Amino acid sequence: MRDPETVSEGLREQIFSVAEQIGYIPNRAPDLLSRATSHSIGVLVPSLTNQVFADVILGIEALTEPAGYHLMLSHYGYSPELEERSLASLLSYNVDGVILSDQYHTARSLRMLETAGIPIVEIMDTHCPPLQQVVGYDNVSAAFDMVSEMIRRGRRQVIYLAVRLDERTRQREQGYRDAMQAHGLPPVTLYSSQRSSYTVGAALLEQIMSDYPTADGIFCTNDDVAVGAYFECQRRGITVPEQMAIAGFHGHDVGQAMTPRLASVITPRQAIGKAAAEALLARIDGRPIERKVIDLGYAIETGKTL
Repeated sequence: MRDPETVSEGLREQIFSVAEQIGYIPNRAPDLLSRATSHSIGVLVPSLTNQVFADVILGIEALTEPAGYHLMLSHYGYSPELEERSLASLLSYNVDGVILSDQYHTARSLRMLETAGIPIVEIMDTHCPPLQQVVGYDNVSAAFDMVSEMIRRGRRQVIYLAVRLDERTRQREQGYRDAMQAHGLPPVTLYSSQRSSYTVGAALLEQIMSDYPTADGIFCTNDDVAVGAYFECQRRGITVPEQMAIAGFHGHDVGQAMTPRLASVITPRQAIGKAAAEALLARIDGRPIERKVIDLGYAIETGKTL
């Protein structure tokens, strides 16, 4: 494995094939005994610039730093294939445990995690069963509750704006659709594969006005999109919430500081980071799993845009 050129091409392919099957992880710290701890924790997040995960990392560090553990951060841009490569790199440094931000992984990622045999905590999604342990909230229920509140307040044509199309975005779409159908209303989703931004929110609002001019509500997969849609409403002279109700997700500072205050699903991001770190450190210390699913819930902030 250290010098592939020392064997024939055919044998080399056989060796790499077996290594792939067993989830082989190259060790970049050969001076560490296999039983030793590195006092480092791998953290994989889909984005380092997204405020959601910046808050989660702050929560993790609040516990790991006093405990003497170093964080090894890596991001994967919402790509399972890039997550696989990042995970291989982290595991090669003998991290004592990993915190993962998604619950959908490639087959090779799963094999590597099984081979590593270290504690794993997944975050942000309690809707799906975890590999070992998960900390977060139910995205489907959160979306259902917010859309139900919009309908309760008289909205009848609520559009869902889905951006980046990762698993949590799709779960929120499921909650949105469940709420609309429960009230006998037709669900409509507008999709964008771009990363979330004010610009994308504005563009999707423009599409709504073109294709669904009678729409009276927008539920957005996150607050960036919702704020962008609000700015476009202002530009077009559409009054919020009188003509258009707008709701986001996560309760970012910008939405809670603006006037009118944005309606949003408030998620406990720093608390999730702290709880994930606490659970992982306990497992590294040899303690058994007390709860496989740690659901910290969410709050529906109706703000002034409904």
